[in-house]
Amino acid sequence: MADWQHLIALEKQHLWHPFTPMQDWCAPEHEPLMLVSGQGCVLRDQHGREYLDGNSSIWTNIHGHNHPTITAAITKQLRTVAHTSFLGFTHPPAIELAKQLVDLFPGEKLMRVFYSDNGSTAIEAGVRMALQYWKQNGAPQRDTVLSFDRAYHGDTLGAASLGGLPVFKGSGNDFGYNVVRVASMEALEQVDASRLAVVIIEPSIQGAAGMRVWPQGMLRQLKTWCHANDVLLMLDEVMTGFGRTGKMFACLHEDVVPDIIAMAKGITGGYLPLAATLTTERLFAGFLAPGNTFYYGHSYTANQAGCAAALASLQVFKDEHVLELLPQKVEQFSRALDVFRVHPAIKEVRQVGLIAGIEVCSAELVGPRICMAAREHGLLTRPVLNTLVLMPPLCATEDEMQRMVNALRLALDSVL
Repeated sequence: MADWQHLIALEKQHLWHPFTPMQDWCAPEHEPLMLVSGQGCVLRDQHGREYLDGNSSIWTNIHGHNHPTITAAITKQLRTVAHTSFLGFTHPPAIELAKQLVDLFPGEKLMRVFYSDNGSTAIEAGVRMALQYWKQNGAPQRDTVLSFDRAYHGDTLGAASLGGLPVFKGSGNDFGYNVVRVASMEALEQVDASRLAVVIIEPSIQGAAGMRVWPQGMLRQLKTWCHANDVLLMLDEVMTGFGRTGKMFACLHEDVVPDIIAMAKGITGGYLPLAATLTTERLFAGFLAPGNTFYYGHSYTANQAGCAAALASLQVFKDEHVLELLPQKVEQFSRALDVFRVHPAIKEVRQVGLIAGIEVCSAELVGPRICMAAREHGLLTRPVLNTLVLMPPLCATEDEMQRMVNALRLALDSVL
């Protein structure tokens, strides 16, 4: 106990947490929850208490914590080399992973893989590719990005400028890319497509918007519109990728393969920071003329340990038949959520695969209080305002998903 108290004192003295009101956090009476170990869907705190990981550790964990296959792959890689520069060098894990990533999509359209560190940088890479492509290939007037109302594409300066949620822009000033935002497919009729370099969208469901679900067929319509207007289509599958929606990627529900796709979060199974931006041979070829280098990258691009983890995660998908088992798990999850669909305090339950947003009817901001109360019932998750988010790891059993729902229901009832 003395060790924990010492660490917490240092924590309050020196650390600054993202998306966290620090005045309350640093208050003398507040004891931060310190997560010290995990196994499968379960996390343990400094006192040995156990919690179900109800949001997959901020939407990253896929196969559970401390999975032996991924742990072994990382350990094996560390015995050779942990990291070397990818600027002018290469290495086997990056090559092997690139091949496996492009093979996740039908046909031979997405053939090139650009690595980075996280979702925001994967988005930045894709948007910069699109803008530079048109500039150096005879269409410099295509300098605008089209995004959608209430979108969220990351926190770096350029990525934040794409989003439609002002709270994530921080300064409140205009910055970043030239952006046009629309709320629906119908609004595209008013857009000058000749100025557009790329359209970006979170397919199937918008995360930070409160788990808002797009109409079925909308992505296919958008692809058709982009093709007709020679506009690149970029998909942000940072949240939805790697099985979250019931298929490996959300776009595959509508048989859409985009021109650019950004993936991160679950790419390593939730173990190490890594991201990838996949694109077409057409776009890649636009950078092959002398002087057309893509001047973008990061120190830890294609980190070997991260690539090893990602390869191991893809192996787990095969060995444990994860995708084949998902339809049954999605149905089990949906049945468990039925208790909220008839709850008088719930406005709407929005579900895509193993992603759920449970919107509470309240004029007050109660979402954070409900999620805090859920800890007393053994559940960890975070809301989006008054939308309670449940996103279990894909390895969650029917019993674990039911326990997550029960804990959230008890917390809801205790607060309201």
